[in-house]
Amino acid sequence: MRLLLVEDEDDLGVAIKRVLTQEAYVVDWVTDGREAWNYLEDEWTQYTIGIFDWLVPGISGLELLKRLRSRNNPLPVLMLTAKDSMTDKVEGLDAGADDYLVKPFGMSELLARLRALQRRSPQLQTQQLQVGNLILEYKTNEVCFAEGGKKEKVSLTAKEFQFLEYFMRHPQQVITSDRLLTQLWELDAEPTSNVVAAQVRLLRKKLASIGCDRCIETVYGLGYRLNL
Repeated sequence: MRLLLVEDEDDLGVAIKRVLTQEAYVVDWVTDGREAWNYLEDEWTQYTIGIFDWLVPGISGLELLKRLRSRNNPLPVLMLTAKDSMTDKVEGLDAGADDYLVKPFGMSELLARLRALQRRSPQLQTQQLQVGNLILEYKTNEVCFAEGGKKEKVSLTAKEFQFLEYFMRHPQQVITSDRLLTQLWELDAEPTSNVVAAQVRLLRKKLASIGCDRCIETVYGLGYRLNL
């Protein structure tokens, strides 16, 4: 899953991004609200959760939240703030926040609240993603291929899982390498030029091991397509 972290305290931002990355999230971290809004308006970047500090330069986290809700954007948002009065909490929740975490906080609590957001959000509740005979298991990071009465499954790395999930959410569509780079790596990352091809090769090998050996097609000159 891809998260947008809006936090202007460098030490805290570094710590949060490190913990979330260890949990296999793709994290874009920005320190300015205007930059965050540019990310949110980018049609090629799809976020599953936002973590907004209330007081950041440019556009406040609260204003970011109001803009999202005014456009009927249902992105689940966890607000971070040092404001702990009941009035402030009510204002944040009324503006459309899904949860509220007061600084200072422990990273274990942050992760627990993110898991709770995932359980409560309709678009994140699914435990499986199925396209044809291919089934992606969120709880176990496994993929299962069912054919001819047999079911074979294999475990995926975090990046393999992210790749396959993206392909399965866009079946039969040609997906360019640039689009995969944009969606599956942080915007400030600098992956090598052949990283997408290498990752697709590893994923194909895993899929072939369970009998799905021609699932991902190379569309020469354009990109890749999931065919099931």
